[in-house]
Amino acid sequence: MSDEQDHHRYALTDGQRARIDYARRDLDSARAEDLAQLPTAGLILLVERMRRRLDDTLQIIDDITAE
Repeated sequence: MSDEQDHHRYALTDGQRARIDYARRDLDSARAEDLAQLPTAGLILLVERMRRRLDDTLQIIDDITAE
Protein backbone atom coordinates (compact mmCIF):
# COMPACT_ATOMS: atom_id res chain seq x y z
CA MET A 1 0.00 0.00 0.00
CA SER A 2 1.37 3.41 -0.91
CA ASP A 3 1.73 6.26 1.58
CA GLU A 4 -1.15 8.07 -0.14
CA GLN A 5 -3.48 5.09 0.19
CA ASP A 6 -2.43 4.59 3.81
CA HIS A 7 -3.11 8.27 4.56
CA HIS A 8 -6.66 8.03 3.21
CA ARG A 9 -7.28 4.70 4.89
CA TYR A 10 -6.53 6.20 8.31
CA ALA A 11 -7.94 9.68 7.75
CA LEU A 12 -9.48 11.14 10.89
CA THR A 13 -12.86 12.75 11.13
CA ASP A 14 -13.15 16.30 12.44
CA GLY A 15 -14.49 14.91 15.71
CA GLN A 16 -11.56 12.51 16.09
CA ARG A 17 -9.10 15.32 15.36
CA ALA A 18 -10.78 17.47 18.00
CA ARG A 19 -10.60 14.68 20.58
CA ILE A 20 -6.89 14.16 19.88
CA ASP A 21 -6.22 17.90 20.01
CA TYR A 22 -8.03 18.07 23.37
CA ALA A 23 -5.86 15.21 24.67
CA ARG A 24 -2.70 16.96 23.45
CA ARG A 25 -3.69 20.19 25.21
CA ASP A 26 -4.42 18.27 28.41
CA LEU A 27 -1.04 16.56 28.18
CA ASP A 28 0.73 19.89 27.61
CA SER A 29 -1.08 21.30 30.62
CA ALA A 30 -0.08 18.29 32.74
CA ARG A 31 3.54 18.64 31.66
CA ALA A 32 3.51 22.29 32.72
CA GLU A 33 2.26 21.43 36.23
CA ASP A 34 4.73 21.40 39.07
CA LEU A 35 3.75 17.97 40.34
CA ALA A 36 5.64 18.43 43.59
CA GLN A 37 3.41 21.38 44.42
CA LEU A 38 0.09 19.66 43.72
CA PRO A 39 -1.91 18.36 46.65
CA THR A 40 -2.81 14.69 46.68
CA ALA A 41 -6.29 15.36 45.36
CA GLY A 42 -4.83 17.39 42.49
CA LEU A 43 -2.51 14.55 41.53
CA ILE A 44 -5.38 12.08 41.58
CA LEU A 45 -7.45 14.35 39.34
CA LEU A 46 -4.52 14.80 36.96
CA VAL A 47 -3.95 11.04 36.69
CA GLU A 48 -7.67 10.42 36.11
CA ARG A 49 -7.78 13.10 33.41
CA MET A 50 -4.77 11.60 31.62
CA ARG A 51 -6.25 8.13 31.94
CA ARG A 52 -9.47 9.28 30.26
CA ARG A 53 -7.51 10.99 27.47
CA LEU A 54 -5.40 7.87 26.88
CA ASP A 55 -8.52 5.71 26.79
CA ASP A 56 -10.19 8.09 24.32
CA THR A 57 -7.11 8.17 22.08
CA LEU A 58 -6.83 4.38 22.09
CA GLN A 59 -10.52 4.18 21.17
CA ILE A 60 -9.85 6.42 18.17
CA ILE A 61 -7.00 4.13 17.10
CA ASP A 62 -9.29 1.11 17.44
CA ASP A 63 -11.98 2.89 15.41
CA ILE A 64 -9.74 3.86 12.51
CA THR A 65 -7.84 0.58 12.30
CA ALA A 66 -11.04 -1.47 12.33
CA GLU A 67 -12.34 0.21 9.17
